[in-house]
Amino acid sequence: MTAREIVQALTARGQTLAVAESLTGGLLSDAIVQVPGASRVFMGGIVAYDEGRKVSLLGVQPETLERYTAVSSQTALEMARGARQRLQTHWALSTTGYAGPDGDDVGLVYVALAGPDGEKALECRFAGSRQEIRNQAVQAALHLLTLE
Repeated sequence: MTAREIVQALTARGQTLAVAESLTGGLLSDAIVQVPGASRVFMGGIVAYDEGRKVSLLGVQPETLERYTAVSSQTALEMARGARQRLQTHWALSTTGYAGPDGDDVGLVYVALAGPDGEKALECRFAGSRQEIRNQAVQAALHLLTLE
């Protein structure tokens, strides 16, 4: 779904959305708030770039970070769950990954969704510049939320 479709669908359902962002650093929130009327459904976002902030602001378990790292489906799920709980929304999306340009796993991204129907995470492998990877992560997160 596009950000516009998400805002429209959530508005029609009377539901709300929050986000937890790491590698996207606010881009996902920005994509949503660019849509007129987003204020009716978007409650806010938490940018937790640092592992300590993932723990303190989103409730990611230190054991999860130690066992799976900050870039994992487990961490992405805990981030989404934490945003949903802390911002008291129906739905939450999260992003975590390696945008590069350096490192072994550049382009490895996890997006996750927590909502009333359960939780899911998706592993993605993107190519391109740092900005292109971050933009692709935003699109992947938005597509993860399907309201049918």
